[in-house]
Amino acid sequence: MRDFTPKGIAGAFQRGYYRYYNKYINVKKGSVAGVSMVLAAYVLFNYCRSYKELSEYS
Repeated sequence: MRDFTPKGIAGAFQRGYYRYYNKYINVKKGSVAGVSMVLAAYVLFNYCRSYKELSEYS
């Protein structure tokens, strides 16, 4: 059963972060895949946040 307490939710985020970090960032033969995924998510997040303002100019 899943733990929906604040401690359980924080633990889930921590496990997700460590899985991502160990899979894409902390590798012996690294590539730009992990960093580029974070950059793409950042760009997409900012585009979605400002979509209403950008669509007014079209």
